[in-house]
Amino acid sequence: MGALCTLVDATLFIFFLFIAIVAPLIDGQTCLPPHLFPPFLVELKSWYAQEYGDYLVSEKPPFFVGIVWLELLFQWPLAVASVYCIAAGKSWLSTTCLMYGASTLTSMVAILVELSLSNRASDQLLMMYYPLFGVCASSFVAWSLG
Repeated sequence: MGALCTLVDATLFIFFLFIAIVAPLIDGQTCLPPHLFPPFLVELKSWYAQEYGDYLVSEKPPFFVGIVWLELLFQWPLAVASVYCIAAGKSWLSTTCLMYGASTLTSMVAILVELSLSNRASDQLLMMYYPLFGVCASSFVAWSLG
């Protein structure tokens, strides 16, 4: 059981660290003016949208902008707190994981329904979004192992 907890913690640490860095720098471009970001980050996001055909990122429909605001104002602080919890061995990691997992799962359902019903999403794009369900599941596993 201890090895499983260590594996889950290591996986979640890498994921939450990635989110703590990427959310404000890349996802923030969806709802904030581009002049606030270095040109190489704006180009990186444009490259991603074009390479994977992510029309949500390039067209910025209102529901998607709302989901990004949710990510920046609620999920991002939880990711930062989770990184701290794992690094410092705090006992409230299970709470932050549960909150993050439930919020991310809700967001991903809306995004995946849009992608699936629009018939505009490539398999490559769907495979970029589907793994977040695994992260949601990992968050719930970490919570239950608490």
